[in-house]
Amino acid sequence: MKKILKSKHKFENREKIILRDFLALERTRLANERTLFSYIRTSLYLFLGGIALFQITGFERIKWLGYVSLALSVIILIIGIFRFNHLKYKLKKYYFNIKNDEIETNNDESKA
Repeated sequence: MKKILKSKHKFENREKIILRDFLALERTRLANERTLFSYIRTSLYLFLGGIALFQITGFERIKWLGYVSLALSVIILIIGIFRFNHLKYKLKKYYFNIKNDEIETNNDESKA
């Protein structure tokens, strides 16, 4: 379970960033939001499927499948929110490292 939730990549700022890299960070942020929406959509479909299984008459033997669907819905939603926040934190940390490096570089240039 930890492997699903853990990010293997460590973002580090090693050189001055250019416009292309800023745009790549923005694309990554937008992709992260799209991924969160897909987790939410999947969770809602499972939730609706679970409720539909409770509504079916004559199939009382498969109500357990409704419970499984509802549980999976909650689990998928929690994983999606966790992964979204984790990547958001990593990107924010990387972005602020870039900003701080640029500020230090500008201060060094103005002192010289």
